[in-house]
Amino acid sequence: MAIKYTKSFLDKIENLFAESDYHLRYEKGSFKSGYCILKSTKIVIVNKYFTQEGKINALLDIIKELQFNPKSFSNKKSQDFLIELQQTELKL
Repeated sequence: MAIKYTKSFLDKIENLFAESDYHLRYEKGSFKSGYCILKSTKIVIVNKYFTQEGKINALLDIIKELQFNPKSFSNKKSQDFLIELQQTELKL
């Protein structure tokens, strides 16, 4: 799958997090992107000053690290999109 650095592609990735147990937040600060668990709440925090390309790359890295199970998503389109993302390899 080719990665598209567009707003609609970013929206699709954000929708995956909306359907998962993780809450996606964009926060300012001088930190690297990543995820954390605060008070037993699963929160993914991404630097809001990243470019659109940086946000997409960070979210794709996080998705791979969290190893979401496609069967845990109720929406068939989300399942198919996640499977495609998991098969995609980032080349930086």
